[in-house]
Amino acid sequence: MDRDVVDAAEALAEAADLRSGVRTREAAEHEVDAVLGRFEATWGEGRGPDHAMIRALLHAGGTVLVAVVDDEGGVDASATPPYATPGALLGATLGFLGWNEGLHLHSHMNAVAPAARGHGIGLALKLRQRAIAIAHGVDEIRWTFDPLIRRNARMNLVRLGAEVAAYLPEFYGVIGDEITGADRSDRFEVRWRLAAPRVDRALAGEPAPHWSGKEGFALVADFESLRRDDPDEAARLRAASAAAFTAMARQGLRPELDEHGDYVFTDDDPDLDARPGQEPR
Repeated sequence: MDRDVVDAAEALAEAADLRSGVRTREAAEHEVDAVLGRFEATWGEGRGPDHAMIRALLHAGGTVLVAVVDDEGGVDASATPPYATPGALLGATLGFLGWNEGLHLHSHMNAVAPAARGHGIGLALKLRQRAIAIAHGVDEIRWTFDPLIRRNARMNLVRLGAEVAAYLPEFYGVIGDEITGADRSDRFEVRWRLAAPRVDRALAGEPAPHWSGKEGFALVADFESLRRDDPDEAARLRAASAAAFTAMARQGLRPELDEHGDYVFTDDDPDLDARPGQEPR
């Protein structure tokens, strides 16, 4: 791997650490229980890997990463007290290698403490994961997300520059965890092509293109609150989205976010240049 590419990825990860006030790095052996605790605090007890699995992934070199506050974290004045506590483990993520449709890192879990959300810690963990993958010659990361959660769609498609590769209805079956409850486990699988033009554009903070498409799907601002407060309406929206995404997939289209934060179904080149008059690179 080109040393300049590795160094640039590392620099982006370091900058994200500084902005979020944490240090992201590979987990240490003594932090396995804390990583497990962070996952269970997010999804519920018994809803993730156990101590032995995390320990094995860490031993094998799987990306078991943590975000911790330390003296060099650069915590900003808006940080909450739990966020600013030195040594606090505020985020954790894990991934493992896969080879279906090409070698890639599958990023399976990414959790941030509720009191620390909104500070860019999730982004910092993803950029650290990217830097490690690039350093080891892996040029693609994949993961799944709930397509109805707008903030995650924005993070994945706009901020990171990943693209949707597949619609996976009822992917995990009935989860019944603290987040999903009895809701369907429909997911989008995204591909993060780590050196793609769309990723370079997104990580540089450049605007996304105007995606062409006649069909789409409007998202609510906060589906998680809707699911909690009005489960019947949330179920109606889920059913409508399943029909729309199934039709989208059958037409060979993929979803992108428009300027309003809603999906537009398009067959534009994923690396379409945002500048007027420019051809896809």
